[in-house]
Amino acid sequence: MNIKVGIVGGAGYTAGELIRILLHHAYAELGAIVSSSNAGNSIYQVHDDLVGETDLVFTSELAGDEDVVFLCLGHGNSKAWLTQHELPETTHIIDLSNDFRLEADAEFEGREFVYGLPELNRSRIQQAQSIANPGCFATAIQLALLPLAQAGKLTDDVHVSAITGSTGAGQSLSETVHFSWRTNNVSIYKPFTHQHLGEIGESLAQLQPQLESAMHFIPYRGNFSRGIFASVYTPSDLTQEEARELYQQFYADAPFTTVSDKEIHLKQVVNTNKCLLHVQKFGKQLLITSVIDNLVKGASGQAVQNLNLLFGLPETTGLNLKAGLF
Repeated sequence: MNIKVGIVGGAGYTAGELIRILLHHAYAELGAIVSSSNAGNSIYQVHDDLVGETDLVFTSELAGDEDVVFLCLGHGNSKAWLTQHELPETTHIIDLSNDFRLEADAEFEGREFVYGLPELNRSRIQQAQSIANPGCFATAIQLALLPLAQAGKLTDDVHVSAITGSTGAGQSLSETVHFSWRTNNVSIYKPFTHQHLGEIGESLAQLQPQLESAMHFIPYRGNFSRGIFASVYTPSDLTQEEARELYQQFYADAPFTTVSDKEIHLKQVVNTNKCLLHVQKFGKQLLITSVIDNLVKGASGQAVQNLNLLFGLPETTGLNLKAGLF
């Protein structure tokens, strides 16, 4: 099987990670990588981790014969691009923006976008035409809570503190992504109002329809480049042993999500498509810690995981990536 792949928005972090992964994917054939500002330039001139890996150049438009197109555009730009460019009905789309993640936005231009969290929607993804790839914070937080929702155990408010690396802000320069501002610094942003709260709420309600629990989410900017560490806690009547058993059963068939008996840390997942979870009980509070790489499991790796499901491939194809622990 040869899967012809096109990428739109090829100069950003998520596209760079996508190219890195797909170059070593046994069934993916990378074709047009579109970047209006870099057309004609070599890919490695922008993504310099790919020096010696590929001679591909950026193009100004797609070839038109793609089996799947990844949209790596800024939030709000995927809808605009699809309005201006017509793709064949047979072409799959995997969108990495937040344009189609909510149920109210799932239908657009005759296409229906399925929310692409494999641990939640595997069977729907396998039958889908187009995929809305989840957000990075949303992925880490949902994977920390889905087992409780399925068991109907989200009965009280949920509190989340989560910190992300600077790559989560994208490549466009602003004050808070400059090295001199970010280094040796930590700050919060969008407290209680982060845009990923909507998709998290819809996914949890999919498993626990009468969900009334409020979610209090404080996102942090970290002084490191990549990764997300989320601390999620809520009152629970489960014992620690019951909670761990619940999580282990829920993720028994999930190749990338592992419930660890030991406390977890960020270096265990950076550069991989893994999510590691750890469950602890403190008095009445159940604490779930969740770690992912925001650019891989939180974006491009999960997009490739969805590609594999769309084309009937083993979920792990091209994604057997090891963390650089030391």
